[in-house]
Amino acid sequence: MKGAETHRARLTAQGLATRPGRDPVEVAERLLAIQGQDPRGARLAVRARSEGPAASDVDRALEERRLVVTWVNRGTLHLIRAEDYPLLQAVTTPPLWTSCRTRLRQTGVGDRAERGIEVVARALEDGPRTRAQLRDALDSADVPTAGQALVHVLFYASLHGVCVRGPMVGAEQAFVSVRDWLGPEAAARTGPAGDRDASLGELARRYLVGHGPATAADLARWAGLPLRDARAGLTAISRRLVDLGDGLVDLRKREEPAPLPEPRLLGAFDPLLLGWASREAVIGPHKGLVTTNGIFRPFALVKGRAVSTWRLPKGKVEIEHLEKVTKKAAAGLEADATAVEAFLST
Repeated sequence: MKGAETHRARLTAQGLATRPGRDPVEVAERLLAIQGQDPRGARLAVRARSEGPAASDVDRALEERRLVVTWVNRGTLHLIRAEDYPLLQAVTTPPLWTSCRTRLRQTGVGDRAERGIEVVARALEDGPRTRAQLRDALDSADVPTAGQALVHVLFYASLHGVCVRGPMVGAEQAFVSVRDWLGPEAAARTGPAGDRDASLGELARRYLVGHGPATAADLARWAGLPLRDARAGLTAISRRLVDLGDGLVDLRKREEPAPLPEPRLLGAFDPLLLGWASREAVIGPHKGLVTTNGIFRPFALVKGRAVSTWRLPKGKVEIEHLEKVTKKAAAGLEADATAVEAFLST
């Protein structure tokens, strides 16, 4: 498979060049996990792959317990379907335990981390709690919260399957109990999977739905797993795969790669820049779209490539072209900018 054909196939798998999703949950199902540490960026990822929803529809899905946000792949916050929480929690969080314990020691929490989990679990028994409310509860129990300590205690609690982020409370997403919010079954299925190879196979299958064709290295990078686990996952579903050469595999009977998408604005941390080991096909020479401190800037896509960056001062999109853009493409981006403004305002 040639590079250009691979790129078109991935744009199709991502939902950027094919039938748009009907709602945020359908988009999350396709992508499996949407980078979520930038809430507006996650909502814009949904917008770019759907037709009709507004940003408030993501908030509604969070309120209705159909979507949640939690730390999974690579220890980064992701927007995911509630149904996909047990799989991602079980398979992608074990590699995070060692670094989490190290950070707890470094931030002064140390052996009070277990006490912190108990405090968080008890506080969430009475419903959603904001970060400030959980800080107060931890402070009262003499569990350190200064600096980055609070974040790592909450991270540790999430690794234990105690909490996820659920509904919006004002401009902030509140924490909720996994058991109360998603049900006892979801809580019971967290932790190491009983049949890890089968779980890795399901993760590999679901990854390829939204990212194929890809390699084992791509899967490992996206999920934050050792390469051996990525290979084991693909081996577990080998009968469902087609070998495209050069390490690339994909699910059998995929839809044909669609034509390149119309000019479109994508948000910060868009999944198109985070799904594979290399993002060269998208950003080309515009390396500054990903900064040295790990910030993924919003960008504009024309013919499947990044050609511009953009920002949103005072609710109005301002586009800065990084290379020459045709009048037709520029007009398409301006039209999509108007759509972005409307999406975020409703």
